Amino acid sequence: MKVYLNRTPVVGPWGGGNKTLTQLVQKLKERGHEVVFELTHKDINVYFCFDPRPNQLGDWYGSIYECKNNFGGKIVQRVGDVGTHSKPELTELVRQTVPHTDHVIFPSHWAMNYIDAEIQKHTVIFNSPLSTFHIHKDGTKKLVDNKKVRIVTHHWSDNPKKGFDLYSKLDDILPKFNYEFTYIGRLPSGFKLKNSRCIEPIDAKSLAKELPKHDIYLTASIEEAGANHVLEALACGLPVVYHEKGGSIPEYCDPWGGISFCNFDTMIKSINKMIDEHDRVKADVLTYSLYLEKEITRYIEVIENVIK
Repeated sequence: MKVYLNRTPVVGPWGGGNKTLTQLVQKLKERGHEVVFELTHKDINVYFCFDPRPNQLGDWYGSIYECKNNFGGKIVQRVGDVGTHSKPELTELVRQTVPHTDHVIFPSHWAMNYIDAEIQKHTVIFNSPLSTFHIHKDGTKKLVDNKKVRIVTHHWSDNPKKGFDLYSKLDDILPKFNYEFTYIGRLPSGFKLKNSRCIEPIDAKSLAKELPKHDIYLTASIEEAGANHVLEALACGLPVVYHEKGGSIPEYCDPWGGISFCNFDTMIKSINKMIDEHDRVKADVLTYSLYLEKEITRYIEVIENVIK
């Protein structure tokens, strides 16, 4: 079977979608399928739309739809981003395209409900972390009363909805609390954290070693269609404190004992509650066993079944 993907994998620190794309290409080839990235082929069986927008990495949905009409085949569309982070044009484009797609894959029920469009057929497949994030988690580490609680987060995007206003407030009060805060990733231009430790974006293997050095994972991000950062934290064995408006995040974290908050004051209360319940919650988190290399087979099943 010949499968077209409208995005090409990128090497280096990138968003979670790129990790999914990389694994999808690899697993398709392992299954004996031919993978192409150009619409010049006239014998494509399945068009996999990874992102409906046009950019330097691939064609947009309109070109895919035109090829399907001219040469046949089926369209599978993965909805990875629903445009909530300052991209209303993407929200509208997804709502326009999914009704014309043979099978749509959503990363969460929240994302599917947010799009709220007529769909022929769909599957919800939660995002999953790379297996490397499971390697260094420490099931023996417990909180020590006389040591500061180590809190960490990471984002490769500097969009304001990642929660920088709350991270800034946390940074301001750190000297008054028994916390340490580490931020890994990109920061908005001119944004500084004076009391926190900041680390530039790092590759997956380095991140998988760094996260387990901490005690609690914090995310103030809101309206996430498929929040890979919290899944990487769970795979590393970290209990998660998250914003109740996190979109997919409550779906991803609640089964593993995550604690939510709605503003800065409740964020501090939730952190303290997680400290009190840390050992119990961590025991549950350590049972989290999902990983991308295995879960990507669900994408393959959709691709292979769509032409039957």
